[in-house]
Amino acid sequence: MKIGVLLIQLGTPDNATVGAVRRYLSEFLNDPRVIDIPWLARKILVNGIIVPFRAPKSTKIYKELWHLNNGVSPLLTHTENVQKLLQQRFEGADVTVEMAMRYQNPSMDKVLERMHQANYDKIIILPLFPQYASASTGSAVEKAMNIIKKWWVIPDVSIVTQFYSNEGYIDSIVDNASKFDFTEFDHILFSYHGLPERQVDKVYEATDFCGDQPCETELNEKNKFCYKATSYATTRLIAEKLNLKETDYTVCFQSRLDKKWLTPFSDKVVEEWAKKGAKKLLVFSPAFVADCLETIIEIGSEYQEIFEEGGGEKVQLVPSSNSHPRFIDGLEELIRQRI
Repeated sequence: MKIGVLLIQLGTPDNATVGAVRRYLSEFLNDPRVIDIPWLARKILVNGIIVPFRAPKSTKIYKELWHLNNGVSPLLTHTENVQKLLQQRFEGADVTVEMAMRYQNPSMDKVLERMHQANYDKIIILPLFPQYASASTGSAVEKAMNIIKKWWVIPDVSIVTQFYSNEGYIDSIVDNASKFDFTEFDHILFSYHGLPERQVDKVYEATDFCGDQPCETELNEKNKFCYKATSYATTRLIAEKLNLKETDYTVCFQSRLDKKWLTPFSDKVVEEWAKKGAKKLLVFSPAFVADCLETIIEIGSEYQEIFEEGGGEKVQLVPSSNSHPRFIDGLEELIRQRI
């Protein structure tokens, strides 16, 4: 069979200019799966308030980020490396690995059109988000299917909706963490990207909510697609391999927009540990398979500043999976399972 694999990442501005950042934010935040409010209210909020005021500030952050990564987007660089390394695993087989961004470039429209012209027998869609969320995996899959459904001939399509328990993915994080001496740190944080509470509640039936489930301690038939539940499940898998006790770490959520997002908030946890007299924190970011603005800047720079203001000394980021060999092993396994 002739197989096409599509890796999908979230996206990045084309460059660190106000215009490019504005285009990226506009496409990203106008997605109804990202800001899930009525159309008119979303347009007014995003186009009239958020993007005009946020674009200049975000541009400064992207310039700092790209300066630390030789003038290019680390998210794009890591994803391109993953694509190349994964392609090498299928040398000699009729398997082509492509990569696209949900927002901006390389665009899903252009990459999927190239895949359309290639006339594959089967397409495997693999969003690079370990834990399912409608705003990430759901949006990427919806976009891909909206494009594919217009084709006259639709090949077999297989979708990986989440892979938080994939052993290669878990091992890549564990191996990166093993380079640090845990005894040097006062506490460990597992910081996941935040989501509005209403979005995790939508996973359940109308009479059920995330708060009604044991998401912090158990994964079951009801909460198996709940982002909060799979975030905690990911943490338990990593902690078990690292022999961490529950008292050693805190699961928290970053990048919130308001108070009605998943708690505890990562920045507040950092602040609280500084007030307790902690001097060194170790921070994992398992929701991000590639180091990016949220890990390098938000955790590595902004949380470092918060910690120092409270009397702390060092917030140490554990690198993301990036192009770790075990992560590539895990992705290869996911693909082979679907061929």
